[in-house]
Amino acid sequence: MASLSKQLHFLLIPLMSQSHIIPLTDFAKLLALHGVTVSIITTHLNAQRYKSIVTHAMKSNLKIQLIPLHFPNQEVGLPQECENLDTLSSLELFNEFFLASEMMQEPLEKLIQDLEPKPSCIISTSPLIWTQQVANKFKIPRYVFQTVSCFTLFCSHIINQEKIQETLVLDSDSFLIPNVPHKIEFTKGQMLIGTSTNKSQDMKSIIDKIKQSQDLARGTLINTFEELEPWYIDEYKKIMNKVFCIGPVSLCNKEMVDRGNKICIDEHSCLSWLDSMKPKSVIYACFGSLCQISSLQMKEIGLGLESSNVPFIWVIRKLNLTLEVEKWLRDENFEEKVKGRGMIIRGWAPQVLILSHLSIGGFLTHCGWNSTLEGIFCGVPMITFPMFAEQFYNEKFIVNVLKIGVRVGVEVSINSWNEEKNGVLVNKDQVKKAIDQLMDKGLEGEERRKRTKELAHMSKMVIKEEGSSFLNTKLLIEDVMQLLKNKEGEANNVARTM
Repeated sequence: MASLSKQLHFLLIPLMSQSHIIPLTDFAKLLALHGVTVSIITTHLNAQRYKSIVTHAMKSNLKIQLIPLHFPNQEVGLPQECENLDTLSSLELFNEFFLASEMMQEPLEKLIQDLEPKPSCIISTSPLIWTQQVANKFKIPRYVFQTVSCFTLFCSHIINQEKIQETLVLDSDSFLIPNVPHKIEFTKGQMLIGTSTNKSQDMKSIIDKIKQSQDLARGTLINTFEELEPWYIDEYKKIMNKVFCIGPVSLCNKEMVDRGNKICIDEHSCLSWLDSMKPKSVIYACFGSLCQISSLQMKEIGLGLESSNVPFIWVIRKLNLTLEVEKWLRDENFEEKVKGRGMIIRGWAPQVLILSHLSIGGFLTHCGWNSTLEGIFCGVPMITFPMFAEQFYNEKFIVNVLKIGVRVGVEVSINSWNEEKNGVLVNKDQVKKAIDQLMDKGLEGEERRKRTKELAHMSKMVIKEEGSSFLNTKLLIEDVMQLLKNKEGEANNVARTM
């Protein structure tokens, strides 16, 4: 079987979004470490952004490559440079982006016809439902790669099965998830689809199609590990065919190489600053690549960090670095006020490098699943500041299930990427209170830090040889090999009867 694995060719196709491309590229490296050939399908601009990751892997003699395809952005009315969700200027353009991604089906099929060796399977992230049609056409299995937790997948399944959202009227209406071992309470306003606008109905239609497509797939890969959420994984396996928990995939990076956008700070100066701080004393605040935060909310975050008197690194991504925010920072003389205690990084930051530093004691996060996993395996307790999508599920998981986080107090999901419409979700006092609570040296804080440390150790074990995620990756490869052998056997039988 080991020699057979060297004949396998895995085709990986992520949605064009940081939260999809980065983990699927990490998983590509894990697969390549098992000896298989891996090709990652993306667009030309995304290929440039992630080229350094793949080049680094190739230098380690891993059989991995990026194959760029044309992204028909202009054909659907998107700007020329728009090839990633983080370049969308408005949520209103979401459907156009999805339409453009669907139009990649035909060029992908032409590529597969000429590709050598022929693909043994397709692994695509869940929104790319058209990849199932491609897999069917070439009679190869497709596996769905989920970029969310099993907790989110199972709770979403219950909410849909029980039709809970249909019973809710106001955004403040709340409900408990039935038949789960933890007290998990949501409001309508925190759901993936909270309002009844035409856009949310379009989103509901997309989500329904994604679920239908997933049922047709050969199996589901989840960027989690069995020891992290055992009950939810066991229950999800009862309702889904072939579930492989293969994470945290980002632990494939033994060295903290550039992952995604170009880092906007000198790493040496950042690390030197962190070296000057006491252990577990610094808050790292970062809100992902897609969260569009109003200028008013940015000010409240800044004032909360300042008034906490806790050392901090505050990452302000390009999306939120508006002229108004820069003017406020200047007028407030903010950086001078916090000099020696606070650092602002404008743009992209080496997140894992920072989180893994001994001086980091807390992570103020938007609760994206990649960031959540990075907080867990770096052993950093979290302050949860969810804004949309599955982030509220991740908050419940961090705070109510794992008990390694503190809520900042966000009650409703943002429903627009027009940042000023989103207003203020939490004020400076709530930010300060959450920081004080997380950094507290009392029994509750110590218990939280102890649990986080235990989970960090656990997460590092699972991708090592004979760890649960390592073995699940092997099982996936064996599943593809077995299908290939069966296919060859059938072809031989047909040849013999002719």
